[in-house]
Amino acid sequence: MSSKKIGSQSIAYANPPRISSWASIVGPMEGEGPFGAEFDWVMEDYLFGEKSYDEAEGKMLREALRLAARKQSLDDRAIEVVLAGDFLSQSKASNYAGRDLSVPFLGIYGACTTLAEGLILGGMIMDGGFYSQVAVGAVSHYHTAERQFRLPIELGTVKPASAQWPVTGAGALVLRQEPGEPRIQAATIGKVVESDQADINDLGSAVAPAAADTLITHFQDLGREPGYYDIIVTGDLGKLGSALMEELCISAGYHLGDKYTDCGVIIYDKQQNMLAGGRGCGSSAAMVCGPYLNRIADGKIKRFLLVGTGAMIVHQGGPIPGIAHAIAIEAG
Repeated sequence: MSSKKIGSQSIAYANPPRISSWASIVGPMEGEGPFGAEFDWVMEDYLFGEKSYDEAEGKMLREALRLAARKQSLDDRAIEVVLAGDFLSQSKASNYAGRDLSVPFLGIYGACTTLAEGLILGGMIMDGGFYSQVAVGAVSHYHTAERQFRLPIELGTVKPASAQWPVTGAGALVLRQEPGEPRIQAATIGKVVESDQADINDLGSAVAPAAADTLITHFQDLGREPGYYDIIVTGDLGKLGSALMEELCISAGYHLGDKYTDCGVIIYDKQQNMLAGGRGCGSSAAMVCGPYLNRIADGKIKRFLLVGTGAMIVHQGGPIPGIAHAIAIEAG
């Protein structure tokens, strides 16, 4: 018996995959934030020893995947399949990492939901009995993200207060069936939801309706309340988007209260003045594969809900659709 559907959009794993090891790499600014000491590797600079930022981003993902494997004394080749992605055109950074690792590779794209999407798919692959050692990863880089979605930083364009700072971060984890390790218990696959938000400088608010829709659906499908979880975390809604999502949940009768936070809000210190907070694949990837899984392993968190969030930008000037996927992780 493998994964089974529960409700309209959620699944439960019959043989829950275990997260046996994890690793995180972040950039200099993220290393100066409140969780700097809890990441495995803080880069000295944004080039990370490479000739271009694209190659640096690929190296970040590659090294995070290798580090996660080595924490279980696994050689790179012991990983049976890798699911990974970023949000560059043609998933360039992930393809660089896949080339260097030279193991079976499934490139995925879910914008900033990539880690959550990878966990859902990796869990299905394992629960279905196809593989026994699966690696999942995601990465983003400040310089490549700004170039692709806004303007080259060399232009010195001033960002409005509603804008978010692209996180330079990578996270990777290894799924196995190891007793006692954190397990992926259930997941809710989100729908693409489009609001009337068209401002590329306020992506958090654009994605908030999708995040609320997935979170509410998760509660309804599984018959749970926010109190079931010790903490509920969104990926990168930032200050404005997370506030709007909370309002939408309250309107539906779900009060998240102090159980809720957003990776993009907490990854930086207030003194760093990162506008509305962080965004990008690396926001949730670094925080989940660092501080949060560390807390689960230490027994400080027993039930954790990750809501990966992403803006699915279609064209400039039009409404920005969003998507969110929820993953329920519980202590072993």
